[in-house]
Amino acid sequence: MLRVLLLIAFSAVLAAAQTNVQTVGVKGDGQTDDTVALQKAVDEYGSLLFPKGTYKLTQTITVDLSKTGLVGLSGDGTARFLMTGAGPAFRLIGHHEGSAAPTQMKPEIWEQERTPMLSGFEIYGAHPEADGVEVGGAMQVTLHRLVVSKCRHAIHLTTRNRNVMISDCHLYDNTGIGVFLDNVNLHQINIVGSHISYNRGGGVVSRGGNVRNLHIGTCDIESNHYADSPPSANVELDSTGGSIGEVAITGCTLQHTSKAAGSANIRILGAGTDASLERRVGRAHTREGNVTISANVFSDVKVNIEVKDARGVVITGNTFWEGFEHDLLAENCEHLIVSSNNFDRNPRYLVNGFKEAENNGIVFKTCTDSSFSGNIVAGVMRKRAAVEIVGGRRLMITGNSILDSDGAGLLLEQVEQSLISDNLIRDDRVEDVRSKEPSLLILGGNDNQVGANLLGNGKQVR
Repeated sequence: MLRVLLLIAFSAVLAAAQTNVQTVGVKGDGQTDDTVALQKAVDEYGSLLFPKGTYKLTQTITVDLSKTGLVGLSGDGTARFLMTGAGPAFRLIGHHEGSAAPTQMKPEIWEQERTPMLSGFEIYGAHPEADGVEVGGAMQVTLHRLVVSKCRHAIHLTTRNRNVMISDCHLYDNTGIGVFLDNVNLHQINIVGSHISYNRGGGVVSRGGNVRNLHIGTCDIESNHYADSPPSANVELDSTGGSIGEVAITGCTLQHTSKAAGSANIRILGAGTDASLERRVGRAHTREGNVTISANVFSDVKVNIEVKDARGVVITGNTFWEGFEHDLLAENCEHLIVSSNNFDRNPRYLVNGFKEAENNGIVFKTCTDSSFSGNIVAGVMRKRAAVEIVGGRRLMITGNSILDSDGAGLLLEQVEQSLISDNLIRDDRVEDVRSKEPSLLILGGNDNQVGANLLGNGKQVR
């Protein structure tokens, strides 16, 4: 109770310290063009309070932190910004050029530009090229309790930023991307406790740039794909032209929509760019990664997780179902760890009818120095194997239960120098649907050790 009273008291003090925009010529009546008056208020006061109302904008409100000084723009959730022009409703411009280390913080940046905050209002797009918030060059920007809808990109991060916090936001029904890390040099970003859904271009998307320390936690990220839009993902990490790594995705639900071609819950494209790499190790592209994906719930897309050309990805303790093409597709990866996940077909979720039912299944292609251990895989349909390992070497495939699926249970094709042991592989469905394929099928390969496995339908080597 004391904590609640202190928060109320603090909020009251904060509101008293801010300038109410409706006292300095900003109307908020939904009819008047408030652009000029609001820009003037931002430039003069910096700390602004937005009462209930609809604030019509025809151009971007530019927040140049070197001119405004410290900035806080806030409401109680009842203020709406109607963006009727192209570009972001708010563009925050900072000038921080260092890392997040205190030793690289210029005094003028800390005194004038630290921790700009936007909180407690809605941005609604009324122009096909309207965006919500764009941020570049900022240090410790905080975006909190924002609602952004009917825009192009909801939150657009560009150029360079450090220590970004996005929390308790609703980024909903936009034509572009929910949170777009656009070729940005950005270390330390937390996206937590938010709903990010029905954005046609993807949910959280990072492309190119130099991105490190990205944490996505306890969010609901869904339906960021449309059947008539280009392929997208609820979370997409694309290192092409740059590098992306040091990522944690934990405690989220990621799902929908299976009818969109190329839809994925998480897509990691790890082939980054390093001009000296080919000279040093004989290949043109890096394998970016160091990603942990843990304690999430995945369902109802074409591919639940797709990982290509990546290194150091850990997928553990997650629940998967309704991967209409695959639950997991991993290609050309190394040091990939997949452990203690539930890849299942719960009868409660057979909602799409037999003809549209999911296939599920695990596919590894040309992966090395990786493991698939302690997982339960069940109910894979219309596949040549429930778990298909093609190519690759130095793999650990141990302690899995692979159950009640079409085709072979575990297929190894041209696999080398790998250990396969202590797996339980059976199909105990009724006779007329039970697979006639061997539980363990080995096609080619060499120098493998196949240990004690409990096989319902035997092993076959060809």
